[in-house]
Amino acid sequence: MSPTIAELEVGQEIASRSIAVTRQDLVRYAGASGDFNPIHWNEAFATSVELPGVIAHGMFTMGSAVQLVTDWAGDPAAVVDYQTRFTKPVVVADTTGTAGAGAVIDVTGVVGALDADAGTARIDLTVVAAGQKVLMKCQAVVKLS
Repeated sequence: MSPTIAELEVGQEIASRSIAVTRQDLVRYAGASGDFNPIHWNEAFATSVELPGVIAHGMFTMGSAVQLVTDWAGDPAAVVDYQTRFTKPVVVADTTGTAGAGAVIDVTGVVGALDADAGTARIDLTVVAAGQKVLMKCQAVVKLS
């Protein structure tokens, strides 16, 4: 059941989750997106261009974060606007041969604003990896019933 604007209030948390990310996830994303930049899979190359290591694609991070909102809304088409600023890279350690994640992205969504006339809610996302905000001003506008 989709949320309704009447049952929401500003400041209300809609959900939170932790997203485990591996380098294998980045390789799969590269294949789907066509972005094979070696900073997303090659440690030696990433460090040679002064990155702290292999980093997740910005759009991978952005898409992973908004999944919280689409799951909550019950319909990906309900998201009518989504924007953010990239502030820090998500460094993904090599976990080949282990069961662990190379990085964890923590996402929390809170109702930031309600527009009863338009029937929309702005969901503000806090997106953190390794203790640092990796996306700032991360906001999704959702059309509700």
